[in-house]
Amino acid sequence: MDQYYLNLLREKYSTPEAVYTELINLEAIQNLPKGTELYLSDVHGSSAAFEHILRTGAGNVREKLENYYGDEWTAEKKDWFSLLISYPEYALKHEPFESVKDNDWYADTIIHLVKFMGFCAVKYTRSKVRKALPQKYTYIIEELLYTDLTQRKKNLYYKNILNRLISLKQAEPFIIALSEVIQRLVIDHLHLVGDVFDRSSGEEQVMERLIQHHSVDLQWGNHDLLWMGAHFGSKANLITLLRIAARYGYLFELERTYGLNLRPLFLFAEENYDVTEAFRPKGAKHSSLLQEESEELLVKAHHALAVIQFKLEEQIIERRPEFQMANRKFLGKVDKVNQRVEIDGKVCELTDFPYDRIDENDPTLLSCEEEHIVDTLMESFQRSEKIRKYMAFLLEKGRMYLVYNGHLLFHGCLPMDANGDFQSVELEGRKVHGKSMLDAFDMYVRKASQSPDSSEDYATDVLWYAWAGDKSPLFGRNKMTTFERYYIKDKETHKEKRNAYFDLRENEDTVKKILHTFGLEHKSARIINGHTPVKVKKGESPIKAGGRLIVIDGGMNEAYRAATGIAGYSLLNNSYGFQIVTHQPFESVSDLFERGKDETSLKHVIDGKLERTLIKDTTIGTAIQKQIDILLEVVEYIQSQEILNEDKFSFDI
Repeated sequence: MDQYYLNLLREKYSTPEAVYTELINLEAIQNLPKGTELYLSDVHGSSAAFEHILRTGAGNVREKLENYYGDEWTAEKKDWFSLLISYPEYALKHEPFESVKDNDWYADTIIHLVKFMGFCAVKYTRSKVRKALPQKYTYIIEELLYTDLTQRKKNLYYKNILNRLISLKQAEPFIIALSEVIQRLVIDHLHLVGDVFDRSSGEEQVMERLIQHHSVDLQWGNHDLLWMGAHFGSKANLITLLRIAARYGYLFELERTYGLNLRPLFLFAEENYDVTEAFRPKGAKHSSLLQEESEELLVKAHHALAVIQFKLEEQIIERRPEFQMANRKFLGKVDKVNQRVEIDGKVCELTDFPYDRIDENDPTLLSCEEEHIVDTLMESFQRSEKIRKYMAFLLEKGRMYLVYNGHLLFHGCLPMDANGDFQSVELEGRKVHGKSMLDAFDMYVRKASQSPDSSEDYATDVLWYAWAGDKSPLFGRNKMTTFERYYIKDKETHKEKRNAYFDLRENEDTVKKILHTFGLEHKSARIINGHTPVKVKKGESPIKAGGRLIVIDGGMNEAYRAATGIAGYSLLNNSYGFQIVTHQPFESVSDLFERGKDETSLKHVIDGKLERTLIKDTTIGTAIQKQIDILLEVVEYIQSQEILNEDKFSFDI
């Protein structure tokens, strides 16, 4: 046997029996049903809705209660018990639970929670369940979980544990702990298919929840790379994300949350910009939260950020001609006398354009004050401990795409032309398309992370291109018309043409072609996609190409609901197949308890009841099989050495 394997195994296994035990354990795990996966995308800071989906398992808690209790419990009782499991801290302090809490209620509730936990844990090994238990209650939970209540002596033992918990005033903390374990068991793994950031200010809570999650991966979205690029040194990315925050009315929240130094920006904007309607925050909700004086300052800062952004972007376009974005350079075409600009061969009138903020001799040049603003913002952004933590997590857990359990996950698109051929982009003299394009962008993200002090290196500029480039797999449009939307009233100039991919993905042959490039040939392989809100109000379906592609961006963030008509999709994949969940707007926990049930989700089974998928058929199962193969080699080595009956064993022999 290869000495490499012996060195690896020497520390872990000291006897033949240890090898046999591990081999038996791994082979047993391979034949358990796969755990339930939850797919989410485009959270955009919607922390309350995100938290609700995790707590309820996208409705999975209620469905499992239905499966377990069936006709034994009324629908109303199952609804309330589901709310207790999802929000135990709130439930124990509010009606109807507050008025019924006595010793008998505590005992009955704990018994039901333990039984239901056992039902949720049936597909897991005891070892995995133990890891999910809170350390301070592990022994007690295991005793209750694995006690046979049909035996009278054991039954008394069980009751004694419950009575002591209650007398020590540990019943409520114990109920909370049991509920949290159930929440964890109903969802084995979380996939976040892009866009944690922007549109609202709840990204801090979302990121903290992701970091604490027991099993998660991420596929970067365009808004995620906007933040990552900013942290890795892109001035254009930084100013853009701050402009978006101003546009949606939460710039002040970012200042407080991350300790950003916005004072130079505010002083400059107050002195150099007027209040213009195009730069007021979007949405009545944000406007109502701002005092008039604060909103006026926000409007001015918003305009200042936009002008700085346009200058920085055009600097990148000038130094990276291979990006082929010269048609997006407008500042040098501005006609101050006639107050107009030429865009794509058309002369357009400008409204409220700040001509005095543009140097006619060098339109992309930042003034000294603007340079100071950008440098100050970058320093405070990169020094923020929270941002450092969040970006490190995105770098560790994230990637441009993921092949997992035979399915392909990515946020945006694979740029295509109208004929269905992959479009290419040239990066440092190398043309990339399809899978190689995603691989290249992934490489540049990691390369940019290694030089955060440099703001003009190639990798950092690629991260800006990922945000706004017409061949970017994360943008997917021919142009980003931010300039036009602010300064030109003609709405024809505001239009952005979607890449052909978004129409072609309705075609099963196109989806098969994409899957083929990633080595996914099985007929059950699917693409899980985010990025573009599904316009449910117009009859659009998230299930495309005969079920081979599923779009799970249904507009979780409030900013998209006017277009979608719902509040997001999530996707569940258990051992029997896929279910898509349609979510309605989540208002508040108190609203749930007033209604007495969660009506925010509706499930639709995609696969029906297929042959059950076991762990051996999954990505994790493939890794386990490699361990099994190594152990089988060890067993063969042991037997070849004829040491099966030795009392002591060492792989040094």
